[in-house]
Amino acid sequence: MTRHITIFGSSRIPNNDPQYIDIQQLANAIGQRGWHGIVGGHQGAMAAFSQGMREAGAHVRGYTVSCFPTPSNHTLTEEISTDHFFQRMQLLIEEADAYLVLPGGLGTLAELAMVWDLLAIGALKARPCILYGDQWPAIIAILNNNLYLSVDHAAQMLTLCTTHDEVLAHLT
Repeated sequence: MTRHITIFGSSRIPNNDPQYIDIQQLANAIGQRGWHGIVGGHQGAMAAFSQGMREAGAHVRGYTVSCFPTPSNHTLTEEISTDHFFQRMQLLIEEADAYLVLPGGLGTLAELAMVWDLLAIGALKARPCILYGDQWPAIIAILNNNLYLSVDHAAQMLTLCTTHDEVLAHLT
């Protein structure tokens, strides 16, 4: 059975940034364990993840938005262009067996919020939703303490990880 992991992360991480290299190495390790990737584009964290997965011999499907041109040097195995952000988000969410949320901005936060709520209310079958990075514990604590979450057990839908080993353990 092929397992697919969707990642959400910033498109603004440059390829010479230590985070880019870290994401690439993490993706390589995930790909070596038989996972295939699903990404929302071809820049930043998504490019790093795609590159690491491809180096491991994994397939990477990119759901892109037609208003953003795809560079010829991308590392996607397959690109499916959508017309709208919401169509892209639906495909990223529905086709995943697990989610990995990387450092990002408002777009990443919106994607996380959608997945988190759908998992919490049972609209999606239970699957791992892993948040990777040092910034997530503080962000999730603020959200838990200041929002009216859909269900009392919403915080249990997320797994916070700061190391590759932690991420890999939750994908086993």
